[in-house]
Amino acid sequence: MPRSTPDAQGRPIRLQRIGEQVRHALAEILSRGDLRDDLISRTIVSVSEVRVTPDLRHATVFVKASNGDDEAVVKALGSHARFLRGEVARRLATKYTPDLSFRRDESFDAGARIDEVLRRPSIARDLTDKPGARPWKSLADSVEDDDGE
Repeated sequence: MPRSTPDAQGRPIRLQRIGEQVRHALAEILSRGDLRDDLISRTIVSVSEVRVTPDLRHATVFVKASNGDDEAVVKALGSHARFLRGEVARRLATKYTPDLSFRRDESFDAGARIDEVLRRPSIARDLTDKPGARPWKSLADSVEDDDGE
């Protein structure tokens, strides 16, 4: 009998749950300004995902910086990894706290590339059901429509 149920991607739900707990703890630490670093304090850092290894010893943290300087933020977070691990350990109720390694989250860039491809006239015309209908509607367009603009 398997120890934990896998999700649609085949990852155990327990690992996802622990990854989410680590993500929330890191987001709280970064948003409160507990980390004393000039670059990180003046940058909004989004922690989009945390992937934990099956032995719970290592976690890869995917981050995105608001100022676009992702590599510098990843390097700064990496230099504070021991401190962040200690802070996460205080907030988690697990036997082990994983070692943290930081990476730039490229999923936002991939989404932007997909949106760009879908906006091409040759692709957009195939996405409409009715002649004269507005072709591709991006997420940004949807938000503007919801605001009444």
